[in-house]
Amino acid sequence: MRVVAAMSGGVDSAVAAARAVEAGHEVTGIHLALSRNPASHRTGARGCCTIEDANDARRAADVIGIPFYVWDLSERFHDDVVEDFRSEYAAGRTPNPCLRCNEKIKFAAVLDRALALGYDAVATGHYASVRQGPAGPELHRAVDAAKDQSYVLGVLTQEQVAHSLFPLGDSVKADVRAEAARRGLLVADKPDSHDICFVADGDTAGWLHDRLGSSAGSFVDESGAVVGSHDGAFAFTVGQRRGLRLGTPAPDGQPRFVLDIEPVSGTVTVGPREALAIDGLTGIRPRWCGAAPARLECTVQLRAHGAEHRAVVHVDGDSVTVDLLDPASGIAPGQAAVVYDGTRVVGSCTIASTHRTSRS
Repeated sequence: MRVVAAMSGGVDSAVAAARAVEAGHEVTGIHLALSRNPASHRTGARGCCTIEDANDARRAADVIGIPFYVWDLSERFHDDVVEDFRSEYAAGRTPNPCLRCNEKIKFAAVLDRALALGYDAVATGHYASVRQGPAGPELHRAVDAAKDQSYVLGVLTQEQVAHSLFPLGDSVKADVRAEAARRGLLVADKPDSHDICFVADGDTAGWLHDRLGSSAGSFVDESGAVVGSHDGAFAFTVGQRRGLRLGTPAPDGQPRFVLDIEPVSGTVTVGPREALAIDGLTGIRPRWCGAAPARLECTVQLRAHGAEHRAVVHVDGDSVTVDLLDPASGIAPGQAAVVYDGTRVVGSCTIASTHRTSRS
């Protein structure tokens, strides 16, 4: 096959490209220029879109012996990922920009361009696996549970999965780094990127404040009593405990958490940890890897590195209802619920609302 290997400048994508070559594919390396004003250097594990990263990707392609190009998708990334991130927070929701990037950029814009240029597939360094099932290609969890990235790939359709290669799905991270060193790839010891790539300093609240400005509002408890003030509801997310700076302590002296965000009035409701428990949610914008189920006994994952919860999913067109058999805590609207049947990714939806467990 003719394969485009998306090379971020990190160790995972470099080894994935090398393995694609070793598997006999005709591989071309590409680096995605996603920032309109890229920094020159990374700081530790901050970001992944610097000029230094592009140079690391180019050097890795040279060692592997494949052609290398830079594709400038910065305008589309800004419109589809950065602006979506800003507007979602402004609306009181908590988005996952990595899912949106996979949906709109890596497996839409990049894959569409690759297919138009006569390539057959896109290879990335994600930890996930593609298997052939009775109804076509399936997306599955990776062998390395600690590195599994199937959650952020839960937005892929079956057609996109059919044109995707994930060469690292059967490996653990330590082995990937060791392999990179054996291959002479200088990125073998490069730190992983853990932060939002366009918030290079890791200060999401500060980034949002710069773009949304100040908007004074109140913290209230579950009874509606004002217990503090803030200068922007967008700086908080459901389940947050740190950084609230409440003026009135809880009567029982226990810490309080963000329970709800009302963006129009700027009201942020806080309360005890147990008030974060939910046993159901509704979802919108479903994306299915294959046929949409009508009802499915399954598991769902509600955070990128969260636990699986046993659940029953009901689908009615573009509306998804998830009944959780294992309650969850601190789940925010805007996050994704990814549905699994065993290790297979069935699909995903964006959480529109949650339902809290009644407390006695």
